[in-house]
Amino acid sequence: MSVMEMLNAKGHAVYAVDENASLREAINMLNTRNIGVVLVTNEKGALCGILSERDIIRKSLVQETGFRDEPVSKTMTKKVLSVTPDTSIDDVMTMMTNSRIRHVPVLDGGEIQGLVSIGDVVKRKIADIEGEAAALREYISAG
Repeated sequence: MSVMEMLNAKGHAVYAVDENASLREAINMLNTRNIGVVLVTNEKGALCGILSERDIIRKSLVQETGFRDEPVSKTMTKKVLSVTPDTSIDDVMTMMTNSRIRHVPVLDGGEIQGLVSIGDVVKRKIADIEGEAAALREYISAG
């Protein structure tokens, strides 16, 4: 199964903030939406970073005060790993595991198509395994 097939099933909704938005605004979005990551875009809407709860915690450890009023661009992760719509779920899982990340944006020609989380990948893998088990049970009982 490809990432696009998974996005078509789960939806393409993505939450993003402008790179010049305050960190306070981004934190509010994370809290209000009950999400762990927000994409960061430039004035043209292109992906320029990703901001996770982990990024915010790290920033708070090195700068105890005032950081919430700084632009998101000072705290975000700038080197964003991404995948294309035709990337396989297995490849996404390998990338997430090896890079120790939980969210991967899906880009098609630089345009944001969606966001895949480790939860999405695990849910898909479990569904695949359950489907295989059901097919094997049916095969055994028919034989």
